Parts: sequence; structure tokens; C-alpha cells
Amino acid sequence: MMCFPDFPYPDDYPNYMHHSKLQEYIRTFAQKKNLLRYIQFETLVSSIKKCPNFLVTGQWEVVSEKDGKEESAIFDAVMICSGHHVYPNLPIDSFPGLQQFQGHYLHSRDYKDPEAFKGKRVLVIGLGNSGSDIAVELSRLAAQVIISSRSGSWVMSRVWNDGYPWDMVYVTRFATFLRNALPSFVSDWLYVKKMNTWFKHENYGLMPLNGPLRKEPVFNDELPSRILCGTVSIKPSVKEFTETSAVFEDGTVFEAIDSIIFATGYGYAYPFLDDSIIKSRNHEVTLFKGIFPPKMEKPTLAVIGLVQSLGAAIPTADLQARWAAKVFAKSCTLPTTSEMMDDIDEKMGKKLKWFGQSQTLQTDYITYMDELCSFIGAKPNIPWLFLTDPQLALEVFFGPCSPYQFRLMGPGKWDGARNAILTQWDRTVKPTRTRAVSEAQRPQHFHNLLKMLSCPLLLLAVWLTFY
Repeated sequence: MMCFPDFPYPDDYPNYMHHSKLQEYIRTFAQKKNLLRYIQFETLVSSIKKCPNFLVTGQWEVVSEKDGKEESAIFDAVMICSGHHVYPNLPIDSFPGLQQFQGHYLHSRDYKDPEAFKGKRVLVIGLGNSGSDIAVELSRLAAQVIISSRSGSWVMSRVWNDGYPWDMVYVTRFATFLRNALPSFVSDWLYVKKMNTWFKHENYGLMPLNGPLRKEPVFNDELPSRILCGTVSIKPSVKEFTETSAVFEDGTVFEAIDSIIFATGYGYAYPFLDDSIIKSRNHEVTLFKGIFPPKMEKPTLAVIGLVQSLGAAIPTADLQARWAAKVFAKSCTLPTTSEMMDDIDEKMGKKLKWFGQSQTLQTDYITYMDELCSFIGAKPNIPWLFLTDPQLALEVFFGPCSPYQFRLMGPGKWDGARNAILTQWDRTVKPTRTRAVSEAQRPQHFHNLLKMLSCPLLLLAVWLTFY
């Protein structure tokens, strides 16, 4: 689910791999695609500015530094691909009394090893993936670990139906169709019901304040068991700090704290670029489809990776870059500025409905990917597939929305995409079936459909939706 769309992972790789495996995969990809000769390593980009004749050429002057030497070069187009996990958000001013705290505090980015916290009393602020992972790891060595969460989170296991990875079961076109087609009260009810299948979140102090909102869940297989064993505790927001303790909003106090770890995310910034280019209105990110500045005189700058969805980053960035390259090459044309701004306003309204009042970068994965595919003529034609290749169509619609789907047709088509889709379940179980006791059983799409439709409320909702 996370590979480049025309470059599957080796089938002996684990489904959830160590970072060294991912690094090995990316290095192999770069070598196979002959990319290393284009990369200038250990080079800092300090400035990107429009050339004086930008209105005519659309060119950019890029100033970079390497080994203490500064160099300037002119480029016809620029892609900014530094993502949004670069600048740690350390909200010191948001916590009264933190300046007088006598212990040690750091951002989760600076956390490297649990050994330094052995026997310590640790407060982790933030209930995201990083905060949960750190708290679970520390709970084996620290004397006590408390997580402070402002709004709670849904916590999901990586292991889902029949032991398959969660995203292969959850991130499907059929599931997306149901979520978007059903009345919101039904899809919200189904969402909360599914999230509470593993354990009741309210019993563990994890229940989100705005339960049905599509906040990005936390993936952690161990956090509920660590809470159950008492090695991790969940508390509300910190009201204030003293020299040695934290006072929470509910009036309880965590005494004798040795360390505070702020798992409070990152801020996205592009210090080498005029801030008004990306935040062109009210200091909000205003990018068409999260990529193109809509008020740019020439469409020669694209931001890659400044979105976040319940889907993998690599295929998302791949598709963004494919579209940007076509725009740069003038084989794709962007809409007018007013049309792009209207689209941005519409998307902001949907985000407010789905995610609440926040500066989230979240978007619906499959809907977003299909939008990008439509611009370059690579969106999978599901009705046509059902007519011409029913076996493939069933897997594309009911099975996981794996990256190969976006290389089935159109520009950039990969001849191996069909086979990669039809064999994806076999490759998924290969690294886990090291002791084979029977034939591997693929998920039965129609069985899962019937199981979902066996719910009377869902049946009623489907009937109301279509009739």
C-alpha cells in the first residue's frame, strides 16, 4: 500500500517494515531508475525567488549552499518536496509555568532511545502516533508514564480482519463509496462502531471529544494493553506546571516529573520562499489540490507532500509529481484563478465539516487520488473494467486501493499493474506464512459485503440513499 506504483516491495519484506528496510527500498528504487546522478546531497537551498522576467519565462533563481560555498542557478520550474514534518512545534508559551519547571523537556523529534529515561517519571504531551509509540516504549523502562491529551484519539490496531493489515481492508473504493454515499448520521455511526470494535475507548480515557469527526486515528497495537496493565495512564490537558509537577484540567496532579516529551507535531514552513506564495489569503495555505499556488502568474511551482490523508505518502507524492510534471511540460492546463479559488473554498468547507475547526492538511485519500488521476487521464475506469476484465474490476473496487491502480491506464501506464493487483494478497501473506499449515485464504469480497449489509440500520440507509 505504500510502494511506488510501478515498483512493488520485495515479497519477502514484512508488511510493516523497519525504517532500514524502507531506506533500502528507496535506495534501490533510485538506483534502478537511475536517479542518483540527479541528486545533489548535503546541499541546502537557502533561497527561491522569481527571476526578474518571471512574467515572460516563469523561471526561478535558486540559491544553494554546499561546503560553505554559495551557488545560484536558474530553473524553468520548481517542485518543493520537503513535506510537513520538518520544523518541530514546541508550544512553550501555551503552558503556564513551564519556564520554572526544573526537569528536562524536549520535542519528540529529539527522542532517540528509552535508556536515558530508565526509572524516570515521564509526561508525554500529545496522543498522536509519535506520542503513543514513545509512551509505549518508555513504559517498559520508566517508573511511570502519563500521556496528556487535549482531545483524545481513536486508537486502531495494525492487524485487522483475518489478520490482514488494516489499510488493505479499510482503504477500498467500496468503503469510500459507502462513507460518501450514506447519510452522515449512518456513516458516523458505522465509523464509531468500527473504532470501538477492538475496545471501548471511553473505558480507557481515549474517546475523542468529537467522536464522529474524521480525525486521523492513532495506530498502536500495544497502547490499550499498556493502559490495562497500568504502565501508561491517560490524562486531560495540562492546566499549568510547577517546578516539579503538572496540574491537569481535571484538578489531578502528576508529581515529581523528571522529563516532559512534547509530541506536539510539526509546523510547515518554507523559509527559502516568500510566504505569501503558499499562504496567499489570511495566512492560510491556499493551494489548488494542495499543490499549485492559484494566483501564480505562471504555473511553474508545485508543492509536493503538503497533504495528509488516511493513505500512504509515497503513492500520493508520486501522483502529485506526475501531474506537476505535465503542467510544467504544458501537456496539462490548470483552471482559471477564480475556478481554483472556488475549489479551494469548497474543500475548506468540507474539511470544516469532516475534521472540525483546525488547520488540518487532511483529505480523503481515494477521492483525492482519483481527482489527481483525472487531470492526467489515468483514473481507473471501473465500469469499463467490469465489462472487459471482471476479475480485475472486483479486486480494484472491493479490494485494497493499492498504488498499482493508478498505473493501470493512461499516461504512465505500467504493464505489470494488473498482475501486481491480482497477486497482492499472496505477497502480503508470504512473509507471515513461514510455517504453512494450509492454503492461504484470500478475503472474500462478497462475504464482507453481505456481512455489512446484514445490519438492518445499514440496509435502511442504503435504501434511503438510492430510492
